Amino acid sequence: MAKIIRKETLAPGNLLIEIRDKNITARAKAGQFVILKTDERGERIPLSLGEINTSKGTITIVYQIVGKTTEKLSKIGAGDDIKDLIGPLGKPSEIKKYGRVICVGGGIGVAPLYPLAQALKEAGNYVSVIEGAKNKDYLIFEDKFLAVTDELHISTDDGSKGRAGFVTEALQEILQKAKFDLVFTIGPPVMMRAVCQVTKEFEIPTIVSLNPIMVDGTGMCGSCRVCVKGETLFGCVDGPEFDGHQVDWDLLISRQKMYLEEEKIAKEK
Repeated sequence: MAKIIRKETLAPGNLLIEIRDKNITARAKAGQFVILKTDERGERIPLSLGEINTSKGTITIVYQIVGKTTEKLSKIGAGDDIKDLIGPLGKPSEIKKYGRVICVGGGIGVAPLYPLAQALKEAGNYVSVIEGAKNKDYLIFEDKFLAVTDELHISTDDGSKGRAGFVTEALQEILQKAKFDLVFTIGPPVMMRAVCQVTKEFEIPTIVSLNPIMVDGTGMCGSCRVCVKGETLFGCVDGPEFDGHQVDWDLLISRQKMYLEEEKIAKEK
């Protein structure tokens, strides 16, 4: 079991938990994820790693309440134990000196973007971050990004803070003014697909972090299969990061909707 030592509401329906697990923390790197179960009969859900604090032996996870399991998780507080926690899983982000890098995040995808941006900066890159949210109440980690990056651009759908509009519009404006060598993006699939459409115009390599439907997280079940450059790969062991310009986005998005009705029934019960 792993213990929750802190719980915080970041935005309506968006929560952060800090978990102490020294074994996971000692090996965890930016880009990886964990799988947890809230109870013996609970489902296994994959969640991306946010901040990794090796000195405290903790990891943070930011999640949104969308289904039965995340609703259960929201009722577990500081001092409580997570029944099962497995990780770190997936391949870490490839961190090296690329030059000038843009990190684009939306929704709760902003949380795993933080350790990525931090690691890229420590590797000697010039790092620009674009954070998007539907309004100012859903913005997170602003101070953290300011501390580890060279630029922070805020974009809200309603214009309540920063630039009014989507992250893709902010990205396009930045790329029109300055040259960048690589883009990382984490967020909803529709957002990441739109980011890739922009970067393809500018011929900038783009890495996306995919979170497909997943069961075991070790490449055995095949639930998390994605199509990249015409080849079937698994999000859990081949990813979660892939070349965004080679992802079959239509297939990915359609597979994400496969169990919406069952999820609705489970939550109602």
